[in-house]
Amino acid sequence: MKIHFTKMHGLGNDFVVLDAVRQNFVPTPVQVRWLADRHFGIGCDQLLVVQPPQREDADFRYRIFNADGGEVEQCGNGARCFVRFVHEQGLATQRSICVETLAGLIVLCLEDDGQVTVDMGVPRWLPADIPFLADSDDLLQRLEFAGRSAVISAVSMGNPHAVQVVDNVAIAPVARDGPLIEAHPSFPRRVNAGFMEIVDRHAIRLRVFERGAGETLACGTGACAAVAVGVRRGLLDSPVRVTTRGGELTIAWGGLGQPVLMTGPAVTVFTGEIELPGKLNEENPCP
Repeated sequence: MKIHFTKMHGLGNDFVVLDAVRQNFVPTPVQVRWLADRHFGIGCDQLLVVQPPQREDADFRYRIFNADGGEVEQCGNGARCFVRFVHEQGLATQRSICVETLAGLIVLCLEDDGQVTVDMGVPRWLPADIPFLADSDDLLQRLEFAGRSAVISAVSMGNPHAVQVVDNVAIAPVARDGPLIEAHPSFPRRVNAGFMEIVDRHAIRLRVFERGAGETLACGTGACAAVAVGVRRGLLDSPVRVTTRGGELTIAWGGLGQPVLMTGPAVTVFTGEIELPGKLNEENPCP
């Protein structure tokens, strides 16, 4: 079976985007893993699927699959690529579109300068909404793992995040501690582990170990989560420039009860067609 695809990235966080409006195909988890494999498939951090909406107040349905094949609720960098994709493919002409995700509706806007602004919705802080198994709803929580501990703040941006402040993000133990935080039993759906360095009240540096993908060059929801945590802790003032390994995002948040606005680039790398192997299965994911 041949499928058409587009390779895109938002600050180096890369995606395979599938048009399931004009081609009737949604990948299985094992197919996602094969397509995301950087040796046997196309290679990506996440796979995005564009579908017709299931509700009347949305223009499209937006589905996100991590490289491990699991479907997740939200992806900010992917959302920016989503709106550029539907415009470049002629699926939409309006600047602002409303899309449905597993986390609810989000609004995407293609700006005149080519940047994309996404209304990422209101951060959710209650442990049950994240979900986070905690004894209290305190903003600062101590997480114990492998004989070590970290002070984190848990928040949902449609997907769960555990954000900690570090002195120097360049030498933060992302590779060592990221997988342990991601799989910590306090987060029953796993969690994205964010490591934030405060530069000044309007700037941070950020690295994120994403659940199901590992450390990526940028994480849009992670940037939103980090800024929301920083503002709530009194460390940051909106708007905030977020520097990731892949580039910069601008995040604005007006405080509790307000949505987070994320602005940044989205780039199309190439388009193509690929033949899906016919013998993919759990025991033989990369023939």
